Amino acid sequence: MLELLNVNPSSGEPIYRQLHEQIVRLIVSGQLAEDDVLPSVRQIAEALAVNPMTVSRAIQQLVDQGYLERRRGQATRVAPRGEAGATSAAELLTPKLTELIAEARQLGMTHHELEILLKKLWQ
Repeated sequence: MLELLNVNPSSGEPIYRQLHEQIVRLIVSGQLAEDDVLPSVRQIAEALAVNPMTVSRAIQQLVDQGYLERRRGQATRVAPRGEAGATSAAELLTPKLTELIAEARQLGMTHHELEILLKKLWQ
């Protein structure tokens, strides 16, 4: 799993948020399945060369949101996702797409032009 994570310290986005979003995407996409064990906070911090408290903050948020579960004396695992708590790829992408559409409108692009651009970049 460590090879699937990366952070950009020079990005304007906090590292804990980068980690949080990446792990959510891995869970939603099925790359991390229910009951998969995550590396320890220390292992993640060492692999990414970041402060363990930063990793711990991201993990704790994921636990609080129900994506992960921690049990005393056991490794952190991907939590079971019930129907009520399931997040879809569409739900994760909606805010970014909304922002993209607003920016395209500001630039004077039409729906058709944006669609063509998306199709071109998808390939």
